[in-house]
Amino acid sequence: MRITLALLAAALLSGCQTMQSPDETKGEIAAATQAWSEAMSSHDAQRVVAFYDSEAVLWGTRSPTLRDTPATVRDYFNVLNTVPPSYKAVLGEQHIRVYGDIAINTGTYTFSEVRDGKEIVRPARFSFVYRHRNGRWLIVDHHSSAVP
Repeated sequence: MRITLALLAAALLSGCQTMQSPDETKGEIAAATQAWSEAMSSHDAQRVVAFYDSEAVLWGTRSPTLRDTPATVRDYFNVLNTVPPSYKAVLGEQHIRVYGDIAINTGTYTFSEVRDGKEIVRPARFSFVYRHRNGRWLIVDHHSSAVP
C-alpha cells in the first residue's frame, strides 16, 4: 500500500510545473521591460508591438484615445517610423510585483531625441501589466503619462 501511494504521489508531482522563485520571475519581467525599451530605441514598431498581448490595452503618453485592439496599438507605435535616429527610450526606476501568471511593473522612463540641434527630453512614468501566456510574458495593460 505504501509503495502504491508513493508511486501515485510521484506521478502526480511529475505532472506539476516547476515553480520559479519570485526573484527569477522579477528578473524575467525586468528583462522583458528592458527588451521593450530597446525595441522602442530601435524605431521598429513591429518589434515593439510583439511585446503586447492580442487583448492588450494601451494609454500612450501622447495618445488622446485608449488603444484596445492590436490595430490601434500598432497604429500608436507607427510614430516610430518618423522619429529621428537619435530617438531613444531609457528605463529608470522599476517596482515589480508578481501574482502568479500576472506581474506588474511600475516605474519611470525617459524618451529623448535631438531635433534641429536641440535635445528634447520627455520624462514619463509607466505601469505595465504582464500576463504569462504560451511561455512568454506579454503586456496586457500599459499606462504611460508625462511627469508633471
